[in-house]
This record gives sequence, C-alpha cells and structure tokens, in this order.
Amino acid sequence: MMKFIFFLVFLIPMCFKKNMFWMVQNMLFVLTFLFMISVDFSNYFVNISYLLGNDMISFGLILLSLWICSLMLLASESVNKYNNYSKFFVLNILLLLLFLMLTFMSMNLFMFYLFFESSLIPTLILILGWGYQPERLQAGSYLLFYTLFVSLPMLVGIFYLFRESNSLNFYLISNYMFNSELLYLSLVLAFLVKMPMFLVHLWLPKAHVEAPVSGSMILAGIMLKLGGYGLLRVMSFLQMIALKINFIFISVSLVGGVLISLVCLRQTDLKALIAYSSVAHMGIVLAGLMTMTYWGMSGSYVLMIAHGLCSSGLFCLANITYERLGSRSLLINKGLLNFMPSLTLWWFLLSAGNMAAPPTLNLLGEISLLNSIISWSWVSMIMIALLSFFSAAYTLYLYAYSQHGKSYAGVYSFSGGKTREFLLLFLHWFPLNLLILKSDLCMLWL
Repeated sequence: MMKFIFFLVFLIPMCFKKNMFWMVQNMLFVLTFLFMISVDFSNYFVNISYLLGNDMISFGLILLSLWICSLMLLASESVNKYNNYSKFFVLNILLLLLFLMLTFMSMNLFMFYLFFESSLIPTLILILGWGYQPERLQAGSYLLFYTLFVSLPMLVGIFYLFRESNSLNFYLISNYMFNSELLYLSLVLAFLVKMPMFLVHLWLPKAHVEAPVSGSMILAGIMLKLGGYGLLRVMSFLQMIALKINFIFISVSLVGGVLISLVCLRQTDLKALIAYSSVAHMGIVLAGLMTMTYWGMSGSYVLMIAHGLCSSGLFCLANITYERLGSRSLLINKGLLNFMPSLTLWWFLLSAGNMAAPPTLNLLGEISLLNSIISWSWVSMIMIALLSFFSAAYTLYLYAYSQHGKSYAGVYSFSGGKTREFLLLFLHWFPLNLLILKSDLCMLWL
C-alpha cells in the first residue's frame, strides 16, 4: 500500500511546474490502473505495510477515489484555461486524494478517524476557493460545523474502545461486543451526518450548489461514502446494541427519503436537484445497512459505488450546460435537445442510471437493498414503493424538463460538446454499466 501513497507524494512537486495540469491527470490514471491490477480477492486485509492495507470493501472505495479524482481534473479544464490558481488547485486535489486513500487503507480506527476528519480541509478549500457565489462562505461553515460538531463525541468513543479492548485494529476489535447506548451514538452519529441522514442533511445541498464542479464530484462521489464505509466497519462490534436501536434510523431514513424525493420535484436549480437526489439515495443505503443483513450490507456497498459514479456524472453534465449558458436554472436550461443534441444521449444514459434502470450497477444495489429492507419488515414496503416511484419521477422531471420543450430565447451562440467532455462522461458511464458483470466482487466480500 505504501507504493501507492509514495506515488501520490512524489506527484505533489509536479503541481508547481509550468503546464503540468494534464501530466498530473495522466499520472493519476496510471496510478488508477496500477491499483486496479493489484486486486486481491480477499475478505481479509492484504498488501499490509505499516498501518495500511486493503480488503474488498476498501479496495472498491480506493479505486473509486482514484477514478473520481482523475476525472475531477478532466472536468476542471476551465481552472487551467483561465489559470485560476491552477497549481494550487491540483495540489489541493492531490492532498484530498491522499487523505481519502489513507482513510480507506487504515486498519486502525484512530488512524481512520484522523484521515476521515482531515479530508474535510481540502474539500473546504475547494468550496471556498473555487466556488461560484458569495454564499459559499455560508456553505463552507455549514459543512465544517455539522461535521465537527459530531466528530468530538466519536473521538471520545474511540478512546473508550481502546481502554476496553486495548486495541484499535478493526479485526481485533470485532471480537468484542459492546452494549452501550452512548458508545453506539458517539460512534454512529459522525457517520450519519457524513452520509448524510435525513434531518442532518442540510449542509449537503448548500455545499453542492456552491461548490465548483470538482467539489461537487468529490462530495457526491466519495465524501458521502466515507459515512457508509465507517458504518460498515463499526457495525461489527456494535451488533448487540445496534439490534435494539437501528429501527429508529431505518425509519427516519425511509420516511426522509420519500420527503426528500418530494423536495426534488419542486427544484428549479439543476445542481440542487441532483444534490437532493443524493440524499434520497443515501437514505436507502443507510436503511439497508442498518438492517444488518447480508443483502443489506452488500447492497449498500454496491449502491455506494454506483451512486458515486452516477451522481458525479450528472454533476459534470450540469456543469457542461452551466459553462455554455451561464445559468443552472431549469427555466433557462430548457430544450437542450435542439441546442446540444449530442449531450442529450449522455443526459439520458446517466438519468437512467439515477433511477436504477438495468444494466446499471444501481439496479443491483437497489434490488439487494429492497430485499434486505422488506425482509426486515414488510410494512416498509409502503415507503419503498413511494421512494422508487418518486425516484423515477424526479429523474424524469430532470431529464424531460431540461432536454425537451422550447429553448430559452436568450440563448443564441453555443458550441456542442468537446471531446474532453464526451470522454469525461464516457468514463463515468462505462464502469457504471460494466461493473454489473463483475458483481461477485461487490456481493461476496462479507
């Protein structure tokens, strides 16, 4: 694992040389493929060096982090074109990637906590430094305080764990069964805010709407997955108490998912709509994970990876139209079919992914999650039916409203799509539809 970390560390000086933007991006792709071929189909930690290693769960998420960060540079061409502090921008992304990889590689709960919190700082710099409106200051402070407020109890919980079990290694702790409500809440709440669960989701739409495209991609692609990954890790030694308390979070998530879907149906901002749909998807992931069944755990993992690719792709699309029209309002982004016909195909493909149409990875994840939640309680079928229906409804609303209709009169000159943009969208869509053929990796890791 250290070789990948060293690769990244030695890539950092490259940021400061002239015209190295695309070089760094190409190197990140090289790193991605190097990491991809180091796969070891193991349920235990392999490739161990110092405190770092990877098993099946972290493998998928590290790969996703590398992939999304490579694509972030591909999407942020305007930063390079207008030389908007592009060297600092690349440095920031590399540091963010470094923290994320270390988070997923850590085998120690405290190290995990450390990098989990560190990844907040580069994200904050992205939003404050390259965001669009002055409201980005408010968005940044929301993000910071929501996350910091719940992470102190988590630190105390980790120290308590260490006192009780004399170890913080994930495998050694999982031999213990803790039965304390306070410990459960202190460890789990930090991840619930990060996911985010309904009721503590307010920072997410704000952060998304104010962030630049790269910020939105990393937030939707990886930041939301940190919460799910943390829960998958801590649930093993909190089983006793989780079986008593989890029903609260499952209920909140399912009801919240339906309410958020209704909120989606009246959004006029492209980015806000996609951001709220992320909250709805994460609600169902959380509900499935909290059932603590085999299907639920596997399904939540699959949907996390699928949502990372799909949501990130949708944010790229929203940004491409924003660069052309200078607005994210659905009232102006109308009739894009006449305007950028070649992009309509990508809108269609990624929207289909968002509503879990076959053959996307989202379908596999949602089917597994439906299985787990309905087997937990058949009453939840009502909420799940509503969730699935509204999920299709707001995605169709997004697609139909933006692509069809009469295009806005103020729009005259435009350019279609650039090769770079088509490549960017293809690299989101291709793994999303291809990974379903290798679904055993996602479903057999428990």
